[in-house]
Amino acid sequence: MNRLRVVPTRRHGQERLYVCGTDGRNVAWYDREAARVNLLSEDRRDDVLHALGPFLTGPVTVGPPSVPTPAELARLTLHPDDDLAPNRPGEALVIDLDRDPGPARRLRPDPRRRALAAEQAVGAALDDLEGGGWHSLHSLPLPGGDRVHHLVIGPAGLFCVRALYARRQRVLVADPMVTVGRREAQPLLRRVRADADRAAHALTAQVHAVLAVVEAARLDVLAPPRRIRVLRDTDLAGLARLGGVLKPADVEALHAMARDRHTWLRV
Repeated sequence: MNRLRVVPTRRHGQERLYVCGTDGRNVAWYDREAARVNLLSEDRRDDVLHALGPFLTGPVTVGPPSVPTPAELARLTLHPDDDLAPNRPGEALVIDLDRDPGPARRLRPDPRRRALAAEQAVGAALDDLEGGGWHSLHSLPLPGGDRVHHLVIGPAGLFCVRALYARRQRVLVADPMVTVGRREAQPLLRRVRADADRAAHALTAQVHAVLAVVEAARLDVLAPPRRIRVLRDTDLAGLARLGGVLKPADVEALHAMARDRHTWLRV
Protein backbone atom coordinates (compact mmCIF):
# COMPACT_ATOMS: atom_id res chain seq x y z
CA MET A 1 0.00 0.00 0.00
CA ASN A 2 1.39 3.41 -0.95
CA ARG A 3 1.62 5.82 1.95
CA LEU A 4 -0.59 8.88 1.72
CA ARG A 5 -0.05 12.20 3.43
CA VAL A 6 -2.55 14.87 4.43
CA VAL A 7 -1.85 18.51 3.51
CA PRO A 8 -4.07 21.21 5.07
CA THR A 9 -4.90 24.29 2.99
CA ARG A 10 -7.26 27.25 3.26
CA ARG A 11 -9.60 28.30 0.48
CA HIS A 12 -12.01 31.25 0.80
CA GLY A 13 -11.22 31.24 4.49
CA GLN A 14 -12.32 27.59 4.82
CA GLU A 15 -10.05 24.67 5.58
CA ARG A 16 -9.59 21.75 3.21
CA LEU A 17 -7.41 18.71 3.74
CA TYR A 18 -5.82 17.32 0.58
CA VAL A 19 -4.64 13.70 0.50
CA CYS A 20 -1.52 13.22 -1.63
CA GLY A 21 0.39 10.20 -2.85
CA THR A 22 4.15 9.77 -2.61
CA ASP A 23 4.53 11.49 -5.99
CA GLY A 24 2.78 14.60 -4.65
CA ARG A 25 -0.37 14.12 -6.72
CA ASN A 26 -3.75 14.59 -5.04
CA VAL A 27 -5.97 11.55 -4.74
CA ALA A 28 -8.72 13.08 -2.58
CA TRP A 29 -9.68 16.04 -0.43
CA TYR A 30 -11.80 16.48 2.69
CA ASP A 31 -14.13 19.46 2.91
CA ARG A 32 -14.89 19.84 6.62
CA GLU A 33 -17.74 22.32 6.19
CA ALA A 34 -19.55 20.06 3.72
CA ALA A 35 -18.52 16.92 5.69
CA ARG A 36 -17.55 15.31 2.41
CA VAL A 37 -14.53 13.33 1.23
CA ASN A 38 -14.06 13.75 -2.52
CA LEU A 39 -12.27 10.82 -4.14
CA LEU A 40 -10.44 11.11 -7.43
CA SER A 41 -9.89 7.35 -7.51
CA GLU A 42 -12.44 4.97 -6.02
CA ASP A 43 -9.86 2.21 -5.62
CA ARG A 44 -8.00 4.34 -3.04
CA ARG A 45 -11.10 4.73 -0.85
CA ASP A 46 -9.85 2.64 2.10
CA ASP A 47 -6.36 4.18 1.99
CA VAL A 48 -7.78 7.70 1.92
CA LEU A 49 -10.15 7.12 4.84
CA HIS A 50 -7.32 5.56 6.84
CA ALA A 51 -5.08 8.61 6.22
CA LEU A 52 -7.91 11.02 7.10
CA GLY A 53 -8.97 9.05 10.17
CA PRO A 54 -7.37 11.37 12.76
CA PHE A 55 -8.92 14.42 11.08
CA LEU A 56 -12.53 13.29 10.62
CA THR A 57 -14.83 14.99 13.12
CA GLY A 58 -18.03 13.04 12.49
CA PRO A 59 -20.02 11.23 9.80
CA VAL A 60 -18.92 12.11 6.28
CA THR A 61 -20.16 11.51 2.76
CA VAL A 62 -17.62 9.73 0.55
CA GLY A 63 -17.70 9.77 -3.22
CA PRO A 64 -16.37 11.28 -6.42
CA PRO A 65 -16.35 15.09 -6.61
CA SER A 66 -18.67 17.13 -8.75
CA VAL A 67 -17.26 18.20 -12.10
CA PRO A 68 -14.32 20.48 -11.18
CA THR A 69 -13.98 23.98 -12.54
CA PRO A 70 -10.89 24.70 -14.67
CA ALA A 71 -9.32 26.45 -11.65
CA GLU A 72 -9.98 23.47 -9.37
CA LEU A 73 -8.60 21.11 -12.01
CA ALA A 74 -5.42 23.22 -12.24
CA ARG A 75 -5.04 23.07 -8.47
CA LEU A 76 -5.51 19.31 -8.37
CA THR A 77 -2.91 18.68 -11.06
CA LEU A 78 -0.34 21.11 -9.60
CA HIS A 79 2.63 19.39 -7.96
CA PRO A 80 3.18 20.58 -4.36
CA ASP A 81 6.76 21.62 -5.15
CA ASP A 82 5.40 24.03 -7.78
CA ASP A 83 2.59 25.44 -5.63
CA LEU A 84 3.44 28.93 -4.33
CA ALA A 85 0.23 29.35 -2.32
CA PRO A 86 1.77 27.99 0.93
CA ASN A 87 4.52 30.65 0.85
CA ARG A 88 4.55 32.75 4.00
CA PRO A 89 4.96 36.53 3.82
CA GLY A 90 8.69 37.14 3.50
CA GLU A 91 9.36 33.46 2.73
CA ALA A 92 12.60 34.22 0.88
CA LEU A 93 13.89 36.36 3.77
CA VAL A 94 12.96 33.70 6.33
CA ILE A 95 14.99 31.12 4.39
CA ASP A 96 17.91 33.54 3.96
CA LEU A 97 17.99 34.34 7.68
CA ASP A 98 17.83 30.65 8.58
CA ARG A 99 20.80 29.93 6.35
CA ASP A 100 22.81 32.96 7.42
CA PRO A 101 21.54 34.59 10.64
CA GLY A 102 24.56 36.90 10.74
CA PRO A 103 26.65 37.81 13.79
CA ALA A 104 25.03 37.52 17.20
CA ARG A 105 26.03 41.08 18.03
CA ARG A 106 25.60 43.90 15.55
CA LEU A 107 26.15 47.63 15.79
CA ARG A 108 23.01 48.15 13.69
CA PRO A 109 19.90 46.00 13.24
CA ASP A 110 20.01 43.55 10.35
CA PRO A 111 18.13 45.24 7.47
CA ARG A 112 16.79 41.85 6.42
CA ARG A 113 14.87 41.57 9.70
CA ARG A 114 13.32 44.99 9.18
CA ALA A 115 12.33 44.05 5.65
CA LEU A 116 10.86 40.79 6.96
CA ALA A 117 8.83 42.65 9.59
CA ALA A 118 7.42 44.89 6.84
CA GLU A 119 6.48 41.97 4.59
CA GLN A 120 4.87 40.12 7.48
CA ALA A 121 2.77 43.16 8.43
CA VAL A 122 1.63 43.71 4.84
CA GLY A 123 1.04 39.99 4.31
CA ALA A 124 -1.17 39.82 7.41
CA ALA A 125 -3.25 42.76 6.17
CA LEU A 126 -3.71 41.15 2.75
CA ASP A 127 -4.50 37.74 4.22
CA ASP A 128 -7.35 39.39 6.15
CA LEU A 129 -9.05 39.97 2.78
CA GLU A 130 -9.40 36.20 2.32
CA GLY A 131 -12.98 35.02 2.52
CA GLY A 132 -14.40 37.98 0.62
CA GLY A 133 -13.56 36.56 -2.77
CA TRP A 134 -9.87 37.53 -2.51
CA HIS A 135 -6.65 35.49 -2.66
CA SER A 136 -3.20 36.61 -1.56
CA LEU A 137 0.15 35.13 -2.57
CA HIS A 138 3.52 36.00 -1.07
CA SER A 139 7.21 36.01 -2.00
CA LEU A 140 6.76 34.95 -5.63
CA PRO A 141 10.16 34.16 -7.19
CA LEU A 142 11.15 35.85 -10.45
CA PRO A 143 14.05 35.03 -12.78
CA GLY A 144 17.30 36.70 -11.81
CA GLY A 145 16.74 36.41 -8.07
CA ASP A 146 14.03 39.08 -7.88
CA ARG A 147 10.62 38.45 -6.36
CA VAL A 148 7.17 39.93 -6.00
CA HIS A 149 6.59 40.68 -2.31
CA HIS A 150 2.82 40.17 -2.49
CA LEU A 151 0.14 39.60 -5.12
CA VAL A 152 -3.51 39.97 -4.18
CA ILE A 153 -6.34 38.95 -6.52
CA GLY A 154 -9.98 39.78 -5.99
CA PRO A 155 -13.13 41.36 -7.42
CA ALA A 156 -11.38 44.74 -7.77
CA GLY A 157 -8.55 43.24 -9.86
CA LEU A 158 -4.91 42.27 -9.34
CA PHE A 159 -2.52 44.25 -7.15
CA CYS A 160 1.24 43.81 -6.93
CA VAL A 161 2.28 45.07 -3.49
CA ARG A 162 5.80 45.94 -2.31
CA ALA A 163 6.36 46.45 1.43
CA LEU A 164 8.55 49.27 2.77
CA TYR A 165 9.73 49.35 6.39
CA ALA A 166 9.54 52.87 7.81
CA ARG A 167 8.81 52.49 11.52
CA ARG A 168 8.68 55.90 13.27
CA GLN A 169 10.21 57.64 10.26
CA ARG A 170 8.98 60.21 7.78
CA VAL A 171 8.50 58.96 4.23
CA LEU A 172 8.61 61.44 1.37
CA VAL A 173 7.38 60.34 -2.06
CA ALA A 174 8.30 62.41 -5.12
CA ASP A 175 7.82 60.13 -8.12
CA PRO A 176 9.97 58.14 -8.74
CA MET A 177 12.00 58.90 -5.62
CA VAL A 178 11.19 57.69 -2.11
CA THR A 179 13.02 59.02 0.94
CA VAL A 180 12.82 57.22 4.29
CA GLY A 181 14.00 59.24 7.27
CA ARG A 182 17.47 60.66 6.67
CA ARG A 183 18.49 58.02 4.18
CA GLU A 184 19.34 58.83 0.60
CA ALA A 185 16.37 58.97 -1.76
CA GLN A 186 15.88 55.89 -3.97
CA PRO A 187 13.88 55.50 -7.23
CA LEU A 188 11.72 52.85 -5.55
CA LEU A 189 8.56 53.59 -7.50
CA ARG A 190 10.27 52.45 -10.70
CA ARG A 191 10.94 49.11 -9.04
CA VAL A 192 7.33 48.79 -7.87
CA ARG A 193 5.97 49.55 -11.35
CA ALA A 194 8.44 47.10 -12.89
CA ASP A 195 7.22 44.35 -10.54
CA ALA A 196 3.62 45.03 -11.59
CA ASP A 197 4.58 45.03 -15.28
CA ARG A 198 6.32 41.65 -14.93
CA ALA A 199 3.31 40.23 -13.13
CA ALA A 200 1.02 41.56 -15.85
CA HIS A 201 3.19 39.89 -18.49
CA ALA A 202 3.16 36.57 -16.61
CA LEU A 203 -0.59 36.56 -16.04
CA THR A 204 -1.62 38.34 -19.27
CA ALA A 205 -3.86 40.63 -17.21
CA GLN A 206 -3.77 44.17 -15.87
CA VAL A 207 -1.92 44.40 -12.56
CA HIS A 208 -1.99 47.52 -10.38
CA ALA A 209 1.16 48.60 -8.53
CA VAL A 210 1.02 49.36 -4.79
CA LEU A 211 3.71 50.57 -2.38
CA ALA A 212 2.70 49.70 1.19
CA VAL A 213 4.48 51.85 3.78
CA VAL A 214 4.70 50.14 7.18
CA GLU A 215 4.44 52.06 10.47
CA ALA A 216 5.62 55.41 9.13
CA ALA A 217 5.43 58.36 11.53
CA ARG A 218 4.47 60.54 8.57
CA LEU A 219 3.76 59.88 4.91
CA ASP A 220 4.01 62.79 2.45
CA VAL A 221 3.18 62.25 -1.23
CA LEU A 222 4.03 65.43 -3.12
CA ALA A 223 1.85 64.57 -6.13
CA PRO A 224 -0.18 61.52 -7.19
CA PRO A 225 2.42 59.14 -8.65
CA ARG A 226 1.97 57.63 -12.09
CA ARG A 227 0.28 54.20 -12.24
CA ILE A 228 0.81 53.40 -8.57
CA ARG A 229 -0.97 53.62 -5.23
CA VAL A 230 1.03 54.59 -2.14
CA LEU A 231 -0.76 53.32 0.98
CA ARG A 232 -0.06 52.73 4.63
CA ASP A 233 -0.24 49.09 5.62
CA THR A 234 -3.28 49.94 7.76
CA ASP A 235 -5.12 51.17 4.63
CA LEU A 236 -4.72 48.00 2.56
CA ALA A 237 -8.16 46.75 3.64
CA GLY A 238 -9.55 49.54 1.47
CA LEU A 239 -8.66 47.53 -1.64
CA ALA A 240 -11.70 45.37 -0.90
CA ARG A 241 -13.95 48.42 -1.21
CA LEU A 242 -12.88 49.24 -4.76
CA GLY A 243 -15.33 48.59 -7.59
CA GLY A 244 -15.63 45.05 -8.88
CA VAL A 245 -14.06 44.30 -12.26
CA LEU A 246 -13.47 40.53 -12.08
CA LYS A 247 -16.03 37.75 -11.89
CA PRO A 248 -15.47 35.00 -9.28
CA ALA A 249 -14.51 32.52 -12.02
CA ASP A 250 -11.89 34.98 -13.34
CA VAL A 251 -10.48 35.45 -9.84
CA GLU A 252 -10.16 31.69 -9.38
CA ALA A 253 -8.55 31.19 -12.80
CA LEU A 254 -5.99 33.95 -12.20
CA HIS A 255 -5.20 32.61 -8.74
CA ALA A 256 -4.68 29.11 -10.16
CA MET A 257 -2.27 30.54 -12.72
CA ALA A 258 -0.41 32.79 -10.25
CA ARG A 259 0.22 30.05 -7.69
CA ASP A 260 2.02 27.89 -10.29
CA ARG A 261 5.79 28.42 -10.10
CA HIS A 262 6.14 27.82 -13.84
CA THR A 263 4.01 30.90 -14.58
CA TRP A 264 6.83 33.15 -13.35
CA LEU A 265 9.66 31.52 -15.29
CA ARG A 266 8.90 33.46 -18.45
CA VAL A 267 9.26 37.00 -17.04
